[in-house]
Amino acid sequence: MTNFKHLLLATALVTPGAFTAATASAQVAGIAVGDPEAAVANSKAWATARTQIQTTYKAQLDQANTRRQAITTELQPLVAAYQKAAAAPGATEASLRTQAQAIQTREQTANAELQRLTAPASRAQAYAIEQISAKLPDAVNGAVRAKNVSLLLRPNAALFAQPTTDITSAITAELDRLVPTVGITPPANWQPGQQGDAAGAAAAPAATAPAATTRAPTGR
Repeated sequence: MTNFKHLLLATALVTPGAFTAATASAQVAGIAVGDPEAAVANSKAWATARTQIQTTYKAQLDQANTRRQAITTELQPLVAAYQKAAAAPGATEASLRTQAQAIQTREQTANAELQRLTAPASRAQAYAIEQISAKLPDAVNGAVRAKNVSLLLRPNAALFAQPTTDITSAITAELDRLVPTVGITPPANWQPGQQGDAAGAAAAPAATAPAATTRAPTGR
């Protein structure tokens, strides 16, 4: 997940004493930061669901990983040939277009194949995350009340934030209380988003195999 980045300039502009005073003031004012996506990703329900998904769909995920590696191996010489042609004297976008299009077409076909292989695991993953995310507003409200927070910001919305003002772990603890487990088998008619966007889609570690990573060139 995203690490909170403190601006070095901010720390350079205050003395340790002033820094402590500013932190205390922020706490009194009830200002905090929290990352809802990280809270979901760190929840016990998601950790358990991810393990279950990796076990349940192991055959498909292993097949996808094998295919991805094979496709990457297949694409590498095509990309190398393109790069060599691009470096040759007189190379132009027009002269390279056929090679570039061939690589892009092959990569698109490969990614479509990988998506088909990982579709069941991806669907289970989306279903699990949506169930946890549905409880996110309640978890945020619970953490805010417990920490006496009057203003909660996302980490990237704060110019500077002390680690002590981060209540992400408190939100995760609330999620663990509210939704200790989730299912990984969606109903036949389930579609992602049916439970609504609970404070934004949660960005959790993917359980599915990644797409082919050898990017096709786009020309000079």
